[in-house]
Amino acid sequence: MIQINRYVTLKHVLLGLTAGFLMLSMPMTAMADSASLGFGSSDGISEARIEITSESLAVSETEGTVLFSGDVVISQGEIELSATKVMVTYNNETATIITINASDGVRLISGSDAVEADGAQYDVQAGTVLMSGNVVLVQGAFALSAKQMSIDLNDGTAQMIGRVKTILQPKKKL
Repeated sequence: MIQINRYVTLKHVLLGLTAGFLMLSMPMTAMADSASLGFGSSDGISEARIEITSESLAVSETEGTVLFSGDVVISQGEIELSATKVMVTYNNETATIITINASDGVRLISGSDAVEADGAQYDVQAGTVLMSGNVVLVQGAFALSAKQMSIDLNDGTAQMIGRVKTILQPKKKL
């Protein structure tokens, strides 16, 4: 099913995937009470090389899709995205990315920060990421879980949705 008729199109799709991956590393802030949910650091990320590995790659120019499957790992600097499958949909005429969907055991790590979910959908034009299904965000000793995590990359906000849970540990007296 691999159809690579035009190398330029695949090249543009992979370049667009690179831009999308960089957007995922941007800091985000929780909407409630201005509690910070900054995620990792994008310092020096844009200059680092991007490496994508997977067991297989299927390209369909007629459908405008690129499917990486089997232990997919996308890394750039200290940022790493892993999943069983990553499907990129793109506009064949403009070679621009429309969506990036990661599924089955999605994990995004940046430094000591990590978020896991069953799936993630990045709408490139809207600038939004929806992590869904058993979402767990870990930052050091701090952890939050929910059914979904919605991230707006345009204004740097994030919202945990659906049975949100966290454990707060009071400070010990000295």
